[in-house]
Amino acid sequence: MGNKNQLIVIGTIHSQHLTSKKYSLKVFSDIIKNLNPDVILAEIPPDRFLIANEQFQKTGKINESRVSQYPEFSKVIFPLQKTLGFKLKPVSAWTEDMANEREDKLEEIKRDKNRAEDWQTYMDARQLSEGLFQKYIQEFDPIKIHSNEFDQILNIELQVFSDLFNSDLGKGGWENINLAHYQLIDYELNKLKNQNKRVVIIFGSGHKGWLIKKLQSRTDIILKNLLEVI
Repeated sequence: MGNKNQLIVIGTIHSQHLTSKKYSLKVFSDIIKNLNPDVILAEIPPDRFLIANEQFQKTGKINESRVSQYPEFSKVIFPLQKTLGFKLKPVSAWTEDMANEREDKLEEIKRDKNRAEDWQTYMDARQLSEGLFQKYIQEFDPIKIHSNEFDQILNIELQVFSDLFNSDLGKGGWENINLAHYQLIDYELNKLKNQNKRVVIIFGSGHKGWLIKKLQSRTDIILKNLLEVI
């Protein structure tokens, strides 16, 4: 029991870290420094990680497009790895082909008159989520982003999206892609069992609720909300 790894899931806001005052890159960096993790499992595809890591080791900068578009990794996590010494593991299952196929299929569904009712149901759920979201959070704030209320509001839209379109979107479906992410996470967590490590998972905030729910079934970790430990 005493050797269980402590696990914290952090939700990020990608490029919006560059303009957010309450959840700036400095705030994000301070959170990571405060946590001082042993291992970080990051929303980076393994093939892109190899390229980005080689670029960073050679030049101190990252040009690889999939990684550079997420400044929380390119501008914070990669540099902090040198000073904090944590292990960094890529656990995103996304591929460019998957993303393109997903967008094409969504556009096809949107134009399909036989799916008009489904699309409207999704639009209604999205509008409801957006309305509640605007009332709940005026400015991106890590405290509110890491609350149960945040996950519940986003889930209104995301659950309808998954129920209606997951099978249509194949590997890019909401449930399917999250399961694929989790397979990579599960593989890394299994290698770390009973090592008394602090492990941090970093994904876009939309994925956070799904991942936490899935991780709650594990008996080999101590799952902590970020707000409990900072």
